[in-house]
Amino acid sequence: MTTDPVDAERRRTVVLAGHAGDLAIVLAHLDDPSAPVRTAALGAFARIAGDPLDERHADYVAVLTRGITDPDPGVRRRAVELAGATTAPPLRTALLDPDPSVVEMAAWALGERPIDSVDAEERATLVALCTGHADALVREAAAASIGALELPEGRAGVLAAMGDVAAVRRRAVLALAPFEGEDIRAALDNAATDRDWQVRQAAEDLLAFED
Repeated sequence: MTTDPVDAERRRTVVLAGHAGDLAIVLAHLDDPSAPVRTAALGAFARIAGDPLDERHADYVAVLTRGITDPDPGVRRRAVELAGATTAPPLRTALLDPDPSVVEMAAWALGERPIDSVDAEERATLVALCTGHADALVREAAAASIGALELPEGRAGVLAAMGDVAAVRRRAVLALAPFEGEDIRAALDNAATDRDWQVRQAAEDLLAFED
């Protein structure tokens, strides 16, 4: 949050405009020089457009697209978060963002969308992130979304993620739920003896459901 009193006052103006439904003021601050003000403007826009964002709103794609390409990672992250409640704009750029927190949010947001709104490039990138990103939080979010979307092409990646750090394994074991097969059963049997109790519990629950 901004500590500059002038920036803080503009941020307050934007927040109040969101509550009042004053779209003109909100849109005018999307290009504010202060990143916290721009972030607040995105939130205010979402309040006016509805939660989740009403895709019939004339400005919503343009506003989110602008936010996703903002120079500040905090603004980009907020725009991507809001995009999880919509089917557009595409999140291909956000999945390749240099800031891991934006990539994590993009991976999560795709899992919130209906499968038919996630294109082939987004699906492929999500699968690659599951095992190939340096940040564990990104791998965790990608594994969770592969499970949520039930991506068949993500099956091998989720199985590989079962050998990752505990936080990723916890997501990966749950992401196995939509899949079937001997390899899935073997992975669940192995997870039931995992050193992490949450992984063990999730695996035991899934195995009990299968039996």
